[in-house]
Amino acid sequence: MRYMRMPYEAAKSFCERLFVSYGFTAEESGKITDVLLAADLGGIESHGIQRLVRYDREITEGLVDVHAKCETVFETPVSATLDAHDAMGQLVGIGAMELAIEKARKVGIGMVTVRNSNHFGIAGYYAKMASDRDLVGIGMTNTEAIMVPTFARQAMLGTNPIAFAMPADPTDYLFDAATTVIPRGKLEVYKKREKPVPQGWVLDENGLDCTDTARVLDNIIAKRGGGILPLGGSGESNSGYKGYGFGMLCEICTAIFSQGATSDLIYKKPGKAEICHFFAAFDYGMFGDKAGIRKEFSEYLQKVRDAKKAQGQERVWIHGEKEKEARADRLAHGLLLNDKTLDEMRRIAARQGVGAEELERITVPEEG
Repeated sequence: MRYMRMPYEAAKSFCERLFVSYGFTAEESGKITDVLLAADLGGIESHGIQRLVRYDREITEGLVDVHAKCETVFETPVSATLDAHDAMGQLVGIGAMELAIEKARKVGIGMVTVRNSNHFGIAGYYAKMASDRDLVGIGMTNTEAIMVPTFARQAMLGTNPIAFAMPADPTDYLFDAATTVIPRGKLEVYKKREKPVPQGWVLDENGLDCTDTARVLDNIIAKRGGGILPLGGSGESNSGYKGYGFGMLCEICTAIFSQGATSDLIYKKPGKAEICHFFAAFDYGMFGDKAGIRKEFSEYLQKVRDAKKAQGQERVWIHGEKEKEARADRLAHGLLLNDKTLDEMRRIAARQGVGAEELERITVPEEG
């Protein structure tokens, strides 16, 4: 498998036109594309353009209602519960975080939980929406059951990512991670590369360690059992129960608070995903001198960067720095896309009747 560079503007143009072909407005298509490409710009291949094939399937098969609008079913000055009515997850996420930010500006904090939505991309995008406005942001989502709880062999929780963003200088702090060892998207990337996954990441249908990427993905799709291990791995010796616990925290904030579908129920009803999300924004100035808090946090992060390095290491990274540097590189030199993803894009474009001239704007291949 080869990797190629595609100019950001070309990828943006292609994706926006493709989403318009499904029936989204130009404004909606721009928002969906912005979330999608934010992953590729940040070097998160698992949640970027390679996911187009998934969104294409879910839109054309009716899981996503192109014309759906969110409904507020419960609200207080600091909170809201939304029913997404099967809308596109990225549009739901942006609208819900905007509502949380609006409440935070009025009363200091805003929390919004959502039910009956679809896959919304990277959780960090929504947390960053708040930090870009000098607020702390939190984003979470449950997903289809794929995490096998400690000592089980049946998946009961999703990858259930948790994202947290806080303003700092010179780079905002942005933590975004699945509560499983890896997200499903990374398994998909390994399958495209025809590579086995490392030992200790996934379990087969019998609850045993497995490295066969295709087998595990097939088991997940067919609901045969097994799946991805919680962050920390199997059993208790490597603290897998901690990842399991973090996944449950996400499940509580998303599905339980919204009274929506827990991970084990997602994709169980014909034509419905029923994914749930959670968003929060708050003004950290509630705790005192806002400028002073930001200054102290920024100084502490610098001390972490300056910590003594392990042998052979030159840098201690702060969460969000790799993504910022990757974004600068990809805006200057183009997104990294593998040839299998480009083939998928061409097939989707041909079926949708969308010109794919942008897909020919690629530069010298790079080894994957």
